[in-house]
Amino acid sequence: MIYHLFRYLSSIGVDFPGMGLMNFLSFRAMLSGVTAVIVSLLAGRRIIAILQRLQIGETVRDLGLEGQIQKKGTPTMGGVIIIVSILAGVLLFCDLTSVYVILLLVSTLWCGALGFADDYIKVFKKRKEGMSEKGKLLGQVLLGLVVGLTVWMSPNIVVREKIPVETTTEHSLESVNGVTSGRYIHEDVVKSTKTTIPFVKSHEFDYRWLSPFKGKWGWYTKWGIYVLMIVVVITACSNGTNLTDGLDGLAAGTSATVGVVLGLMAWLGGNLIDSNFLNIMYIPGSGEIAIFMSAFVGALVGFLWYNSFPAQVFMGDTGSLTIGGIIGVCAVLIRKELLIPLLCGIFFAESLSVIIQRFWFKYTRKRTGTGHRIWSMTPLHHHYQDKKAPDGPVLFPKPVPPQHEAKITVRFWIISAILAVSTLALLKIR
Repeated sequence: MIYHLFRYLSSIGVDFPGMGLMNFLSFRAMLSGVTAVIVSLLAGRRIIAILQRLQIGETVRDLGLEGQIQKKGTPTMGGVIIIVSILAGVLLFCDLTSVYVILLLVSTLWCGALGFADDYIKVFKKRKEGMSEKGKLLGQVLLGLVVGLTVWMSPNIVVREKIPVETTTEHSLESVNGVTSGRYIHEDVVKSTKTTIPFVKSHEFDYRWLSPFKGKWGWYTKWGIYVLMIVVVITACSNGTNLTDGLDGLAAGTSATVGVVLGLMAWLGGNLIDSNFLNIMYIPGSGEIAIFMSAFVGALVGFLWYNSFPAQVFMGDTGSLTIGGIIGVCAVLIRKELLIPLLCGIFFAESLSVIIQRFWFKYTRKRTGTGHRIWSMTPLHHHYQDKKAPDGPVLFPKPVPPQHEAKITVRFWIISAILAVSTLALLKIR
């Protein structure tokens, strides 16, 4: 709103010192992040007090985990703090006419409502399982379809294709349609199913290559494949974050690291000069995503003030589904979804541990009558925390002694930071 106010004042000839700063993405990104942190800190205390007054506390099952029983009664649904903080930074400093910002706002509210419904059923309906898995999955798939179809249909979601040109000197510039960029010509904006992939010279992969058809049918098929991939990415990210939310500060801290990288990639991909220098896809207008992700990171940092060990509040599904949804949608919009397994390696490992554990248990129970396990407990972070002997054989025994959850959380943060740096390094490896 402040951004639009300043633009309006500029359009009617009003000018004062510092007014032009709102034209810089960097300045607005900093303001957005700082605003989200401050709102999170100030609103967090009041929201926690309200949750305590309403007796919205965590219901804990005794799974034999260290410090688990002590968490009973800790306020949950703290994801409201994250959502409010993100909205404060975004609404004040983002260009609200940007289709990228609109999609991210819709995703935030959509996933927040889905998670809130799940938490509401757990807390007030006293149903520990919450919303059914099918209902939650349906909500995530529908969001993926909305985002995917918008990416397909919107004339404002485009990329500029680059073609190399011969230059007479190293510093000469070529120009087409008024767009110059070193030794590349940037053609007109196009609707594209290209995305970023590591280890290849152009850093690009086209979903069109997966289509068995050509011509008109090929055009529809490639977009169908792309939309399907978008649905899978958003659903997987949302569920992966949800599974990671099991220790104080784990999901929030890991997601903040991921948010920094996605914001930086959005910044670089939205800048003609930087994208050309790094030889990555140039996506006009995607710089606004960096401002959104700055608010996202700021909200998570502020939330960690209350969520770090020992947690005063849990984010619940209200927060975890929202965080995962934002990460998935952002990755799709900046065409970096194929980097998710590395960048979000913690979420990926947590999800994979659950899938493998379930499959192996059912398979061995069917064959031997006794279910075997790969790890003592999943998601993976609980394997290192578990202090109770599991029922049945375990392929990878639990650590002795069990690790304190604060140590597990910090170590996962360190791994997440290493994965984040590795993902950025891929921009120069080809």
